[in-house]
Formats: sequence, C-alpha cells, structure tokens
Amino acid sequence: MTPQRSLAEAFAGAGIDWIVPDWPAPPNVVAFSTTRNVARSVNASAARDPLEAELAHWIPATPVWLKQVHGAAIHDADAESGFSNRAQADGIVTRACDRVCAIQTADCLPLVFTDRSGAVVAAAHAGWRGLAAGVIETALAAMRVPPKDIVAWIGPGIGPRVYEVGADVLEAHRACDPGAVDCFEAASAGKWLADLRALAARRLERAGVGAFTVSERCTYTERAVFHSYRRDGARAGRMATLIWRTA
Repeated sequence: MTPQRSLAEAFAGAGIDWIVPDWPAPPNVVAFSTTRNVARSVNASAARDPLEAELAHWIPATPVWLKQVHGAAIHDADAESGFSNRAQADGIVTRACDRVCAIQTADCLPLVFTDRSGAVVAAAHAGWRGLAAGVIETALAAMRVPPKDIVAWIGPGIGPRVYEVGADVLEAHRACDPGAVDCFEAASAGKWLADLRALAARRLERAGVGAFTVSERCTYTERAVFHSYRRDGARAGRMATLIWRTA
C-alpha cells in the first residue's frame, strides 16, 4: 500500500474527507489538503481553532504558517527564523525532516512540490496575482534542483466555468506570456472566464517540471466540501494544504 493510499484510508476511517494528492511523490514525502470537514474530536471541539487542533492528530510538528499577500516571495523554513510563523510570503520550502510547510486557500490554488528523491519539498499559494508574479517559478528556483527532477500537484481551486475576471487579469498574464490567452474564455463585455488550473499547468510545463497532476475539484461549486471566498465573501473559512518529508 502506498503512503498516499494509507493516509487517505486513515482519513476516511476518521470520518473526514481531506484530500491526499494523486501524484508520483517519493514515499518519504507526505502531503494533504483539508476541506470544510473537521472530525471534531473532543480536543478539536473545545479548541479556539478546531482545524489546527485536528491537524495536530495528523502531522509531526506545528506547521510553519505564512502571512500570504498574493505575491511571489518564498519563505525558507530552514533559515534561522524558520519557525517564526507568519513570514510574509506565498510559498515555503524546506529540506529538514518533519518540518511541516503550510499554506491556506479558499479559491486560489494550492500547489505542492518535491524532487524525485524526496530531499526537498515546497508549497505555494497561487491565485491569479501570484501566478502572474511568478510564484511557481520562484518556488521552483528556491528548491535548487533541476525542474526535470521535480514533481508537483495542483490542488482544488475555483473552476474555469465560474471564475469570472476583468480584462486586467487577462492582460496581466498575456503581458508575460502571450500564449496565456488560451486559458481565458470571453464571458461578457469586458469579462473573461479564467482557468487557473490551466494557467498553473502552463507555467509548470514552461518551467520544465518533470511531472505534475491536477485536481479537478472546484471550491466554488462544491459548497458542502470547500470554503470559497468568491462565493461566501469575508466570512469564508480557509483550507490548509501541508507537506513535509519524513526522512
């Protein structure tokens, strides 16, 4: 049984529908994304933050969280300040064992990365601004391994049939990659439907990433499963995506 399948079965046994990536990661790399569903154990239900309390059952250490700003900065969790939470960044990288990299999303894409040997892992928060700013490319550079040796997973985000944006979003992507226009579909006067997954996949391909898989889950339409900022506004919660290496 693969580590991914074992973890997915453990989640199911606990009554939670958290998502384990379907990707060719080495066996010492663990990653998953949460949903709206928290098992509500005794400790979790009494906690101020039930999600963080529930996460403690499944991860080896307190996560290193970020103060995300829709940019392209990558936090080195192995630096001297690696354990000081809320560094201002939209990606995180580590080579240490059992150091849990964490990002939060609620329509933007979560991405996780590892090299084929499992020596380094990273995660990134990628909305349209972060993608245009180059958060994927910056995360890949921070891993300091050839892109052909990297595998990645693009997690759940807002789907292409419901993500309406203005012409400014189209222009931001076309300015750095004219071919990115293929990831947009005209919707109405001055409005476009943007395919964040396709934009992220295009950037991974152009960067030369060896392999990646893409979740087709939509945070906006799957109301019972995911939080969505576009759907629920400021009251929306957040999903967490976490990755670490065990050895």
